[in-house]
Amino acid sequence: MPPIVALLTDFGSADSYAGETRGAVLCACPDANVVDLTHDIPAHDVAEGAWVLGAAFRTFPAGTVFVAVVDPGVGSPRRALAVDAGGYRFVGPDNGILSHVLVAHPDAAVHEITNAGLMRHRVSSTFHARDVFAPVAGYLARGNPLSDVGPAADDPVRLDWPRPVSLSPHEWELQVVRCDRFGNLITNLSREQLDEVLSFFGGDPSELVVVAGEAVLPLTHAYSDVSAGEACALVGGSGHLELAVNGGRAHDVLALGPGDVLRIRPAVSRG
Repeated sequence: MPPIVALLTDFGSADSYAGETRGAVLCACPDANVVDLTHDIPAHDVAEGAWVLGAAFRTFPAGTVFVAVVDPGVGSPRRALAVDAGGYRFVGPDNGILSHVLVAHPDAAVHEITNAGLMRHRVSSTFHARDVFAPVAGYLARGNPLSDVGPAADDPVRLDWPRPVSLSPHEWELQVVRCDRFGNLITNLSREQLDEVLSFFGGDPSELVVVAGEAVLPLTHAYSDVSAGEACALVGGSGHLELAVNGGRAHDVLALGPGDVLRIRPAVSRG
């Protein structure tokens, strides 16, 4: 199978930036299968880019190289990084976009990209995706050592991500961290953390509810477990608890968004 290089950026599709980045990868690795994870991260939204990368990278074959560039600090002294984590490789700016990858793999190898010989001949101060990260990704996709890009790097930037708060063994405080294009509200409670809460109830989701503002939502398996137009809570494709409306937008129906606080608690008060 040819090497895979996956691109995640905030470039959109109106300009040639995404296509030029693809071309720079292919110049360095002509056999690469270059795929677009997404180019629709909101402009300069590093936290959103970090979330999407962290949620998606495991769905790719081992050995995939990711170019993750949401880079409002391009041209500044911020470092350029290459990372080897969990059988994948990543290149991107040291601005927190690799945060969720690094949390998932605390033993990751991290190197600063300083080897000018791997970059394009002329490096634009405003387009490191094309001139630095894409050529390095192509080089790494050919199986070359990570250490070739430059020296090991300490203390990569990590975003301060909100964590769920355990109020008791069976009650947690959560936070909405993003809203997807369907209006689903994704929280910071992972499937594993939810399973921990459910373990106190024999794994029965009907024993729990999510309190979202004035609404009390059932914990379900699928959107269709509630009637059309009704809201529910369930584990979505990101592996995190989300609030959804069957056939509608939870963001609009519940009037909630990123930063709002929720609770997950027993359906029946346990006094």
